[in-house]
Amino acid sequence: MPEDIIAALIARVDQERLRRTVFHLSKDPLPYRKLNYTRPGQNKSTLHEADDFIEGQLRTFGYDVAREGVRVQAFRCDRSKPRHHWYSPPDPDDPWYTAYNLYAKKRGGVLPDEIIVLVSHKDSPSWIDSPGAYDNAVGTAGTLEMARVLADYPSRRSMWFLFCNEEHWPWTSVTAAEGARARGDNIVAVYNVDGIGSKPQADIDAGRRTNATYYTTPEGLPLAELMAEVNETYRIGLVQSIARKEQPGDDEGSFIKAGYLVAAANHGSTGTYPDYHEPGDIPERVDMPNVRMAVQATLAAVLRLDQAD
Repeated sequence: MPEDIIAALIARVDQERLRRTVFHLSKDPLPYRKLNYTRPGQNKSTLHEADDFIEGQLRTFGYDVAREGVRVQAFRCDRSKPRHHWYSPPDPDDPWYTAYNLYAKKRGGVLPDEIIVLVSHKDSPSWIDSPGAYDNAVGTAGTLEMARVLADYPSRRSMWFLFCNEEHWPWTSVTAAEGARARGDNIVAVYNVDGIGSKPQADIDAGRRTNATYYTTPEGLPLAELMAEVNETYRIGLVQSIARKEQPGDDEGSFIKAGYLVAAANHGSTGTYPDYHEPGDIPERVDMPNVRMAVQATLAAVLRLDQAD
């Protein structure tokens, strides 16, 4: 694929669209995205309202959307635990809800049986009233924006845009990954987009625009290295780092455990941002230029993967 075509596509990533989506999902009209919270005057939870918004956006872009229901519970809150880690397992008798995985699938024209997955969790913490702007309205907005940019792109391989739930239990990405394995789906790469643009206070103070790509298995390392490569090639300007997870974690970890080893996760940095899992995780504190840059880099990496032999 000519480099100028990739450059043209990543230039279409719209920072204002990203900003509007993040604010919609984490401030107005939705203060949170939880199954255990319903806004006054509404008849469905804020997470189900978020599902409707995401599906509506995807249909506007021209995609069909499939929903996969998964039974889940909300975490309990235990403030005796360290900061940022107040979540506690639900009791067996706590209420059960139906959460949905949302799928928008784009069929490849040359190698349709080879699938590239972009996954983001769309829910906010269920155990506390946190808007979840960085965790993970930004990733949800980023994956939506990539779906928009790629809607008319003639991909060689198939692409799945998967919106799951990680802040309720059990993680619904487990159902998605295990279902793909049971069907024999040939997933050749997985990028998890979660918390992009978030960073510790030192990076905020220094004005650094960061991205950290995590891999777990040796098979996932090339995905992390590709992020560094496209950042340089297209002069995106991220302070890009690579780190290894000792054990599969987050939503890409669900796919690794199901046997899809070529997987990586894009996070804001290798450190924790100040308002992680707290009420202060509000959209006004999101570094939107950083989010746009991380989306551009992820999109460039996906396009490179799609065109690879």
